[in-house]
Amino acid sequence: MSENPDCDHDSVTAPATSSDGMLERAAAIHRAAGDPGRLRLLELLRPGERCVTELARFTGDSLSTISARLRVLRGERLLNRRREGKHQYYSLADHHVVELLQGVFEHAAEEEPK
Repeated sequence: MSENPDCDHDSVTAPATSSDGMLERAAAIHRAAGDPGRLRLLELLRPGERCVTELARFTGDSLSTISARLRVLRGERLLNRRREGKHQYYSLADHHVVELLQGVFEHAAEEEPK
């Protein structure tokens, strides 16, 4: 490979990067949200809190399937949970999750460049 005399690599400093732990955490969040079934649940929770029964009805999935998906999302701190009587209610954890989903859905809706 020939060297490019116009490019002075010696004067370039490496940009600051995240710690290995933070990168692992970010990858785990993406893995949790990367499943279409779990992503659908996050989308259904964008407008606000919903109970597990509502989520099952909206998706057509069983309560056990919904619960398993919610457990993964909650494990990565993407969701909050509260109990009211026999019902479990879920909501998006915070504005970071809302913004992440907004960006992902906007990007996915864009047409590919021609």
